[in-house]
Amino acid sequence: MAKYNDTSPEGRSVRLLRVGEQVRHILSDLLMRGEVHDVVLTSHSVSVTEVRMSPDLRHATVFVKPLLGANEADVLKALRTNTAFFQKEVAKRVQMKYAAKLKFLADDSFDTAEHIESLLNNPKVAQDLSKDADED
Repeated sequence: MAKYNDTSPEGRSVRLLRVGEQVRHILSDLLMRGEVHDVVLTSHSVSVTEVRMSPDLRHATVFVKPLLGANEADVLKALRTNTAFFQKEVAKRVQMKYAAKLKFLADDSFDTAEHIESLLNNPKVAQDLSKDADED
């Protein structure tokens, strides 16, 4: 039997990706419509960037990013406080045997991409890249 690799998208099954996308759309819809009765969540625009499902579909890791990264700690705290509400709504809208337990984490992929971009724009790195292009 093949070993499951959940670190890359290629290692995840189509079903895991499909269910993760369904959960992401549900959570995004709940946040966009303001169905959560929380002052912090209604006053911030929050993007659900990715949902990773466990192989047994019982756990979902939800990556979120507030607009412009403002008050990220407060938004995460509010999401974690309202986890029961989100789990109940997801369970109602996704037809599965078990309701997935949600875990909210900050999405740092944008920060990582920005850091890589700044490194590539560094004059020393640009100089090295132009040397490599001249040698080809």
